Amino acid sequence: MTAAIDHEHPEYKQKRLLWQRYQGLYEGGEQIKAHVDSFLVRRQKEPLDVYWERSSRVFYENYIGSIIDWYAATLFRREPTSQVDSKNERSRAFFSSFADNCDLRGSRLSDFFKKCFIETLVTGECFTLIDFPAKREGVMTQAQEDALGLSRGYLIQCSPSEVINWSKDTDDQYEWIVIRNSAEKQLSVDQLTRVKETYWRYFDKEFFRVYRRVDMAGEIGSLVQLSHGRHCLAEQHRVPVVSMRVSPGLWLMNKSALLQVEHFNKVNALGWAITMGLFAMPVIYSDREWNQVVGESYYLQLGPQDRFGWTEPEGKVFDIAAKNLESLKDEIYRVCYLSQAAGDLSGGKAQSALSKMRDFAITQEVLRSYGDSVKMAIRQVLQLVAAARHDEATVDVGGLDDFDIGDFGTELGDAQQLLSLGIQSDTMKRCIYKKLALQYLADVRQELKDQVSKDIDEQFAT
Repeated sequence: MTAAIDHEHPEYKQKRLLWQRYQGLYEGGEQIKAHVDSFLVRRQKEPLDVYWERSSRVFYENYIGSIIDWYAATLFRREPTSQVDSKNERSRAFFSSFADNCDLRGSRLSDFFKKCFIETLVTGECFTLIDFPAKREGVMTQAQEDALGLSRGYLIQCSPSEVINWSKDTDDQYEWIVIRNSAEKQLSVDQLTRVKETYWRYFDKEFFRVYRRVDMAGEIGSLVQLSHGRHCLAEQHRVPVVSMRVSPGLWLMNKSALLQVEHFNKVNALGWAITMGLFAMPVIYSDREWNQVVGESYYLQLGPQDRFGWTEPEGKVFDIAAKNLESLKDEIYRVCYLSQAAGDLSGGKAQSALSKMRDFAITQEVLRSYGDSVKMAIRQVLQLVAAARHDEATVDVGGLDDFDIGDFGTELGDAQQLLSLGIQSDTMKRCIYKKLALQYLADVRQELKDQVSKDIDEQFAT
C-alpha cells in the first residue's frame, strides 16, 4: 500500500526540482548560497578549489522576488470585499468569524489568499484544501455541531510540491488527489533522537483517507491508516480542493527565472574579476632563471636588463559586462510587465501619480487579470464552505481592481458625480454606498463590515 499511496504523478516528477529552484530564486539570500551549485555555473576545466572559492563569495540581486512581492502588495493594497448574504443569523455569524480567522491560525481571509497568490506567481499554482473537524457519533443537530465546533470549517494552503498525485475527468475537475507532508521532530527534550513523520491525505469525490509513516534512524517505518470516511463535500460529489492558477504568460517566475540566473552568474563573474584584480600579479621580464620569492617582506635583485611590473586588466570587458547586467535587469522588469516601473522598484527617480497612471496601463491590466483569478478562487472557496455547512447563502467577492496611487478622494468624487445625475435607483445607490464604505473600512474586522452593510440595507428598506 505504501508504494501505491506514495506514487508520484509524471508531471510532479518533471516539475519537482523546478519548483525547488524557483523557490530559491524567490527567497534569495542563504537559500541561494545553500544550493549554489544549482545556480552558479562552473566554467569549463575550472579547478574545483577555484569554483568553491567563487561559490563562497556569491551574492544575489533578487529582482524577481521584489517584483512578485510588489505585485502582491499592490493587488492587495485594499482587501477584497467578500459578502455572504444569508437570512440565517447563524450563517452570517460564521462567515464573519471565518473572514477574520479562516485557517484556525489567526489568518484573515485576505492574508491567506495573498500568500496563495505569491505561491501561484512562484510555482504557477496553489491549492486550498477545505476541511472540517471530524464528525462525532450522536451529534444530530446543527446546534450541537456549533457547540462542539464541528461546523467550524477551515482552510489549508498546499503548494504544488505537496500535491504528489491526482486524476482529472473530462471537465478538468479532480477525480481524486493525494497530498503529502513531511516534517522532522525530536521525540522529547530528553531524547535527542529525531524522527521523520510523513502524512498522506487522499481525497476523492466522496471519501477521504489519512495515512502516517514514522521513519527513525534511517529505517523506514510501516504505513498506518489513521482515519477514513466521508469528507465535507461528499454530498456535492466534489474533491474539497480549490486550485488557484495563472496562465503561462502571467507565471512571472517562469518568465524571468533564466534571465535572473544569467544575471546572477554574470554579476558574480564581474565581482570575482574585480576582486581578483585587486590582488595584482607580478610579472618579471628577464632571460635569467627566476627563483626569488616575491612579497611585502622580501626584496628583488634584478639585472641591468631585467624589468619588473604588475598585471592589471584594461577594464574594457568590465564596461561591457556592466552594460549587459543593466540590460538583463531591464529585461527582467520588461517580461514581468513592469518596464516603466524599473526605476521606482530599483531605487530610481520617483514618478508622479498621474505619470504612473499613464505608464502602468499594461501593468494595471495584468493586475486586473490577477485580481480576477484571486476573486474566482475566493468565491469558489466560500461557496463550497457554505455548501458543506448547508447554508443557503449567496456569495459575492469584489475589489482587487483599484491600483492607482491616488487617494480615496478620487473615488469619492466620482461617486458624488454619479449620484448627482439623478438616476432614480435605490439599488444603484445602495451598491455605491456599500462599495465606498467597505473600501474605506478595508482594515476593520469583518464583523463591523457586515454590520455597516446591514445598516445600509436597512436604510434603503425603509
